[in-house]
Amino acid sequence: MDLRPPYPGYLDRLTKSLTHALPDNGPPPSHFAGVPERLGQAISAAVERRAQDIVTLSHDIHAKPELVYAEHESVRRLASLLADHGHDAEIGVFGIDTALRATARGTAGSDRPRVAILAEYDALPGIGHACGHNVIAAAAAGAFMALADVIRDLDGSVVLYGCPAEEGGGGKELMARAGAFDDVDAAVMLHPAGFEVSEHPWIGVRTIDVVYQGLTAHASMFPFLGRNALDAVVTAYNGISQLRQHILPSDRIHGIITDGGQKPNIVPGRAAASFFLRSVEPETLRELCDRARTIFEAAAHATGTKLEIEWDPVPVYLPVRNNSPLANRYAQHLVGRGRQVLPPGVIPDHLTASTDLGNVSVRIPAIHPTLKIAPADASIHTAEFAAHAISAEADRGCVDGAIGLALTAADFLTDAALRQATRDAFEDGGGALDVDALLA
Repeated sequence: MDLRPPYPGYLDRLTKSLTHALPDNGPPPSHFAGVPERLGQAISAAVERRAQDIVTLSHDIHAKPELVYAEHESVRRLASLLADHGHDAEIGVFGIDTALRATARGTAGSDRPRVAILAEYDALPGIGHACGHNVIAAAAAGAFMALADVIRDLDGSVVLYGCPAEEGGGGKELMARAGAFDDVDAAVMLHPAGFEVSEHPWIGVRTIDVVYQGLTAHASMFPFLGRNALDAVVTAYNGISQLRQHILPSDRIHGIITDGGQKPNIVPGRAAASFFLRSVEPETLRELCDRARTIFEAAAHATGTKLEIEWDPVPVYLPVRNNSPLANRYAQHLVGRGRQVLPPGVIPDHLTASTDLGNVSVRIPAIHPTLKIAPADASIHTAEFAAHAISAEADRGCVDGAIGLALTAADFLTDAALRQATRDAFEDGGGALDVDALLA
């Protein structure tokens, strides 16, 4: 059988619709003054001067993919580049071996306002940098170095955080718990994709591991003495599958059976599965989890087995709360680089994923725009996308993205009206949340 992705017509229509949308739909306008033109030009020039070093960092990280919390070479390479350009970087901050911090302050030595630029550099098992985190790291590093060049002319400070373990380890949440964002007023980062959009509904996700304990027995001679734990897992899996028809269109549930027994002639005394549950809002994520819990418990009752549930073996990833005033500034800067940035709503909401940037965005204002480095039908988390992550288009994206992030951060530091609008939008979205209590 020829294994090709299904629905080629859908992907073709999606690509064409995005192309047709571009001439008539730009990003929303931004009416803030932002960084003075002279400083903006200096920042852009500072990135351009380092373009080759920025691209080299991207390729070096891509060439040595490292998994969650094991990104030792990647973080050393990032720190080395910063040192080459005169910036001290601390590795092992916030109690995480592969987290990094570098700070630049204005002449007055004031820390506030403070904006954080976030880098990622972990990869995926088997397919390397198929999420393009090498591009994220390079763009963030370029943005930080450019801002550091002009920081004497700015208020406040800028901090570069190297954030490990986005791919399922919740590195940003652990950094937040350790106080990384307590004295930060806003955070900016980007993510490579097959489309360019300033805001998108990135959804939250919880991980649930379930184990069913039954009774083993000989499956032929004494099956009536057993209690089949695999039946419990299958019942739960089928129940979750039936639930999918009745959840919100934007919700997602997916799972795998991680233990289904040892041999066919042994009634399984133990079986296990792991599920991801995703939703757009913290409240709807909680409701989805409650409905799933009922199914897991019912499967145990139906099969006479004992259920053990472990919620969140890694931190919860909360939905991203987008900040429009800040995102619109980023979009305008990317348009200034000749890029065509789509407004919110053009990309279908169901084409989404999860990120631990969400956990930052409910503590302080933050943005998570996408940077186009591949065709619209190129899916992240594939070998194809890993190849795109070191393409000429990705290399250009590293430079353009660095300029966009740096100028947006400079806007925030220099424009009091923008800072107030950014804060107002954050408060209108619910303000700072108690993440520890949110899904307790």
